[in-house]
Amino acid sequence: MADQKMRRKIAVVTGSRAEYGLLYWLLKEIQNDPELELQLLVTGMHLSPEFGLTYRLIEQDGFTIAAKVESQLSSDTSVGIAKSVGLGVIGFADVYNYLEPDLIVLLGDRFEIFAAAQAAMITRIPIAHVFGGEGTEGLIDEPIRHAITKLAALHFVAADVYRRRVIQLGELPERVYSFGSPGLDHLDKTILLNKKELEKILGFTFGKLNFLVTYHNVTLQRDGPQQAMKELLQALDYFPEAKIIFTGTNADTEGRIINRIIEDYLIKYPNRGKFFISLGLVNYLSVIKQIDVVIGNSSSGLIEIPFLGRPTINIGDRQKGRLIASSVINCPESSTAIIVAIEHALAPSFQDALKDIVTPYKKGDVSYRIKEVIKKIPLEKLIIKNFYDISLQLNSVEN
Repeated sequence: MADQKMRRKIAVVTGSRAEYGLLYWLLKEIQNDPELELQLLVTGMHLSPEFGLTYRLIEQDGFTIAAKVESQLSSDTSVGIAKSVGLGVIGFADVYNYLEPDLIVLLGDRFEIFAAAQAAMITRIPIAHVFGGEGTEGLIDEPIRHAITKLAALHFVAADVYRRRVIQLGELPERVYSFGSPGLDHLDKTILLNKKELEKILGFTFGKLNFLVTYHNVTLQRDGPQQAMKELLQALDYFPEAKIIFTGTNADTEGRIINRIIEDYLIKYPNRGKFFISLGLVNYLSVIKQIDVVIGNSSSGLIEIPFLGRPTINIGDRQKGRLIASSVINCPESSTAIIVAIEHALAPSFQDALKDIVTPYKKGDVSYRIKEVIKKIPLEKLIIKNFYDISLQLNSVEN
């Protein structure tokens, strides 16, 4: 084994169940490489009883948590989340000072990841950012994602068009890698549960028609999620024979309102389905294989679900700006539009077309390829940021 003192220390931050699922195989790659030392930093919803204390699942998966960074106030108001960012910056600053990582890996655009990025930049630790360049115009995640891009030194994007966007933000092309989504590695490596095993674990019996519903608040809208949820539930009522699995929201602004509306709905109609704050990675992917339509506004509906051969009803503006596969049906937040979209997704012609889904996202050993870059790239000058001016490049070509 490589000398403990000579191993490159890679700190990876995770704050939510969805993000951890995307990072899982990258964590395994780093953990199993004798030239690297994994420093897993857990924060956000993982440490909250309300969201299932999911750090325990991380430990059950065989990972050692190097540090837990408390950053989650018990509030989903805008003020509470802003204060959570400040708390996270303080916590990460202390952890970085203690662990002295050589490089930080951050995925996505959540507010706790923004806190981790700010602390890393100030303490002069280079950042490798996964999933830059994407668009979600209805969310605070949009400016957060681009801000993290400007704080980061390395970039791993999910599609070629996202690479171009990151370069357009002034990042050096040689530091922007278009390998694909690391979460798609699950499709090649994760053993899924069969229907009987899944029903036993979940305490849920699938019907002839099954929906999976994951709806999050559109955080840049000021009206709140109540009307949108009313429209969604009215649409679901149009399909009384369907069994429904609901999954909980993230710790976003007014996310608790959505969870409460779902819980009240299932109290009124207990035979319709079941609500899970967190299904867990293997259960979630296994559920997808058993359902007929994914409904909501989660990013997984655009990236992972198409590769599993299921249609997605993408509601509203939360994911507006992201690339979509041919299996994704966009619709506004109205019950009539959602009903029409579901009927279209269930139509025999659309179901037949799922055999030949066209998706803009790449997959195939993405986690390994990311790991190889962060293991081998020289670190000495990574924190020095040169602005890559596209206009100058175009002028030189034109002249």
